[in-house]
Amino acid sequence: MMQADLFANERRDVELGPGAAILSGFALDVADALMTHVERMSALSPFRHMETRGGKVMSVAMFNCGAWGWVSDRSGYRYEAIDPETGTPWPELPPLFLDLAKRAADILGFDGAVPDACLVNRYVAGSRLSLHQDRNERDREAPIISVSLGLTATFLWGGHQRSDRPARHRLFHGDVVVWGGPSRMVYHGVDELKGADHPVTGAMRYNLTFRKAR
Repeated sequence: MMQADLFANERRDVELGPGAAILSGFALDVADALMTHVERMSALSPFRHMETRGGKVMSVAMFNCGAWGWVSDRSGYRYEAIDPETGTPWPELPPLFLDLAKRAADILGFDGAVPDACLVNRYVAGSRLSLHQDRNERDREAPIISVSLGLTATFLWGGHQRSDRPARHRLFHGDVVVWGGPSRMVYHGVDELKGADHPVTGAMRYNLTFRKAR
């Protein structure tokens, strides 16, 4: 099934809470260039399925770019400056990535936010990201900026307790989600991705998640 972006009537900015919002189509004008960078960097630091602390293999494939990269294995979750698979530093953050992240953060009032890490996630049909908090960063108020590319996904936005029932929001190609400040530690996730075919990314969804790790 071909999935085109035919849902213009569903595209709208959504306020999620204090310091948190979905910016509809914010990255559309640079989406093709973003994907070009993803393809180039993944040749240097390949996508891989990391292992959780409990020994499970994550359904989402990923690599990192920036000064720091998030890694996961049986030793736990942490940031490392060196890609454990290649033994070399992660690819540098492209200026386009940084510019987009800064502009999105500014919209929510996080002036001067400068991420030093970007997780690049790749989803296929059946991939999902369970509700979680991002807890490995030193500054737990600095914003996270999340860019959606490709297949439409259902974003889960919960509360400050894992048991809080999450709201469900559709994220389209080019949408950007920002959350920080009072909303920084909200539980969030991505529901199981449905199979389809996007004109830009094929059967996949990509997500760029910018963070201030150190």
